Amino acid sequence: MQVHYNIDALPHFKNCVITIGTFDGVHIGHTTILQQLKEEAAAVTGETVVITFHPHPRKIVGDVPDIKILTTLDEKISLIEKQDIDHLVVVPFNEAFSQLSADAYIKNFLVAKFRPHTIIIGYDHHFGHDRTGNFSLLETYGKAMGFLVKEIPVQVIETAAISSTRIRKALLQNDIATASHLLGYDYFFSGTIISGDKIGRTIGYPTANIQLNNTDKLVPGDGVYAVYCSVNAGKNNLSAYSSLKGMMYIGSRPVVNGKRRVIEVNIFDFNEDIYECTMQVTLKAFIRGDMPLTSLQALQQQLALDKQAVLSQLV
Repeated sequence: MQVHYNIDALPHFKNCVITIGTFDGVHIGHTTILQQLKEEAAAVTGETVVITFHPHPRKIVGDVPDIKILTTLDEKISLIEKQDIDHLVVVPFNEAFSQLSADAYIKNFLVAKFRPHTIIIGYDHHFGHDRTGNFSLLETYGKAMGFLVKEIPVQVIETAAISSTRIRKALLQNDIATASHLLGYDYFFSGTIISGDKIGRTIGYPTANIQLNNTDKLVPGDGVYAVYCSVNAGKNNLSAYSSLKGMMYIGSRPVVNGKRRVIEVNIFDFNEDIYECTMQVTLKAFIRGDMPLTSLQALQQQLALDKQAVLSQLV
């Protein structure tokens, strides 16, 4: 898959069939749309082109400037690439772009930059300044300018829209099973391993403290989780590690009167110096919520129980 960031230097696409969206999460609703895109392109021996935006448009023009995303741009690119798409165009979404009229959006953006054979959008897709453009307007331009407009079935659009909201809600409420089902894969995030208070090692459960690489990324609700971890090759010629089993804690550590929310992972049977390395954490199951334990001894006893519960969830 070719990824394009400069919309003024796009190649000449062959019979391109395009679809447009934020595709946050690249979940099962999105993959259904991408499958239709591939089928339409194959029918005309054309190329598939996905147009997405960065940052999330709602951060610029929406009512949720602090919206938490399911996938960072790099994660989105990786997930879309797995769908065998030919081209992904990342459009810088800024105030100037948001001010394009619907007519200018069609003529100066879609037609001038892409010369589409077919555009696939949902019945309720709106575009241009104040969202005045719609399916009907695009059809009118298509007849005049020589491109086809095809509709994504209403049930697919509604499923995709509902899924994004449901996934965010599920993750915040510790409902990992629902999130994984709607995503079509296990939720994951990445961060840099930083130095912590080293309290865990004093009770036999050393932890890797993770600082997210992208603060817009959604962090699941507080509690303990069964996870798999991957660590990149880092300093001192450290080897890369993957599929490491562990238990993750998200919360403010009430047992030590913590004042800030942390993400800590105890990796089982692992004793390497991985400070400053990048770790990806993949959630497999929710174990329990945060608990107001009264001492480090009580925490140690609870962690022993948690570890057994985590191991029962990891193959």
